[in-house]
Amino acid sequence: MAQTQTGKFQVKGLRWWIISLIGLATIINYIDRGAINFMWPYIYKDFGIAEADSKSTLALITTFFMIAYAIGQTITGKMMDAIGTRLGMAVSIVGWSISIGLHALARSILSFNIFRFLLGISEAGNWPGATKSNAEWFPPKERAIAQGIFGAGASIGGVVSAPVIAALFLAFGWKITFLLIGVLGFLWLIPWLWINKNTPDKHPWITPEEQAHIQGGQVQAQSAKTEAPATVYTWKQLLNFKSTWGILSSRFFIDPVWWMFVTWLPTFLKEQYGFDMKQIGAFAWVPYFFAAVGGLAGGFYSSARIKRGVDAAKARKSAITIGSVIMLLSLCAIAYYLEELKEQPGMAIAFISATLFGFQFLINNLQTLPGDYFHGRNVGTVAGMGGTTAVAGTLITTWMVPVITKVSYTSFFIMGALMVPIAWCCIMFISSKKQFKQENI
Repeated sequence: MAQTQTGKFQVKGLRWWIISLIGLATIINYIDRGAINFMWPYIYKDFGIAEADSKSTLALITTFFMIAYAIGQTITGKMMDAIGTRLGMAVSIVGWSISIGLHALARSILSFNIFRFLLGISEAGNWPGATKSNAEWFPPKERAIAQGIFGAGASIGGVVSAPVIAALFLAFGWKITFLLIGVLGFLWLIPWLWINKNTPDKHPWITPEEQAHIQGGQVQAQSAKTEAPATVYTWKQLLNFKSTWGILSSRFFIDPVWWMFVTWLPTFLKEQYGFDMKQIGAFAWVPYFFAAVGGLAGGFYSSARIKRGVDAAKARKSAITIGSVIMLLSLCAIAYYLEELKEQPGMAIAFISATLFGFQFLINNLQTLPGDYFHGRNVGTVAGMGGTTAVAGTLITTWMVPVITKVSYTSFFIMGALMVPIAWCCIMFISSKKQFKQENI
């Protein structure tokens, strides 16, 4: 931060401050949503739930969250395009902070489901808001890195959640835990509203050099795509484009793999290895640490290729391919060796870590595609639509898990392995370079 000779206050690298705050919001987002998954194996009896019904009840609670999350992705995507990311992100985080705090008042599964629904609606805004802000604040060659930073927030949220939730739960119980984590979002609002005063073209603190860097890269990319005037499309019109379908269908198949672990990892560790809350707090963060590394690595990989002159869509798809291969090999390995790993929880966690590394390596590049394929005022909408289809796929797997894991978790990992190549095919063969050139308007 510095003050010019004319007295004007300026901040160098302002875009990195903005994306870092979005990454911090994502960490809070994942702490809030993940709290129930860490605590549920140890609190379900408080609601009169039998052990045999605990997984199906968690699936029901998750369903209410995911249905709201699906609705919220599309609605908040439109909201971000309508009121901007500064206000849109503030509305979202206030909504989800209040919602998670209300969990402390739950007296039945019904009230839990109502509060989870409210949480899902509001938390959904984080992703279209982050994607749109990325497109506003970064030229195309830097977007995957920026996406990797905020995407790493999801993984870091998992890293932080395990020990933090375990410590709070053991010290204060589940009700106070929900109240305390609800405060985090309100604290985040202070730097967000202070630093993110406006878009790059109007922000009073941005340096002329950074403004030129952002706008120059965006104009260059825009002129390379098409000379046609920018058009704001309706949801129906966006579905006429192949690239929209490529994004939507690939997320339908790939996102459920991530959510399988977000929702069921604590339950898996408890049922497969007999972990108690202290052990889950000590070990469940490891896969998310590697996921964070994967998110950053995937962003740097594609951005480095773009800087060397590789077409943006080709660079993103290359990263998606690498991540898919890592995921597929890891999931197949753990499915094949699961029985042998019953006495080796460390190896199981290592394979799961590799899976989540691969997922985050690819997902940030996949989530960046709306900003590459479409004009700014369509980015939030397409990102939100992609989030909705991701939730639709997740709802299906959420209800399948309690059924297919009654005998063994082998089928759990087989299901994940099957979805990876399908998602890869969707993004590779539905979207194309030709469509990239034509639709990016």
